[in-house]
Amino acid sequence: MKLLVIGHGRHGKDTVCEILQEKYDLSFESSSRFCSKHFIFDLLKDKYNYKDEYDCYNDRFNHRTEWYNAIREYNKDDDSRLGREILKRYNIYSGLRNKNEFFALKKNKVFDYAIWVDRCNYLPFESIESMNLEQWMADFVIDNNGSLDDLKSNVNKLMDQLKSTRHLIY
Repeated sequence: MKLLVIGHGRHGKDTVCEILQEKYDLSFESSSRFCSKHFIFDLLKDKYNYKDEYDCYNDRFNHRTEWYNAIREYNKDDDSRLGREILKRYNIYSGLRNKNEFFALKKNKVFDYAIWVDRCNYLPFESIESMNLEQWMADFVIDNNGSLDDLKSNVNKLMDQLKSTRHLIY
């Protein structure tokens, strides 16, 4: 099972992935984490005086558009490159932000389902300069407008739905 977990910044994508990892033993990597380790730290360390890769990763929210553009450049010859690399090693790719990448991955059947995480009752949408996906692109939507317990329940309901329709065996 290969999943994309998508949605606006800070809406709970990684939290959903952590729940899936803990309860369903699915591995995940966020695009930001992967890119920070593999190329963005080297690209930005001198510009922002980052002492290490963690420093770079933790500052990503201050440079969202710059990260988005760096990932676009990384994928310039193949929109599915980053997603293929992540999903080769992990069950879940969290944080995809570009529709060209999304459609390239979908066309090449690199993932099975896309899950949108929504917390729009509390947090704003991300700028189109750093995220151009839309909720309708996802196969499933997880509501994250309640408590952490509510989110866990919503993730479990989704997994039960997938299991009951024989899409997923865990």
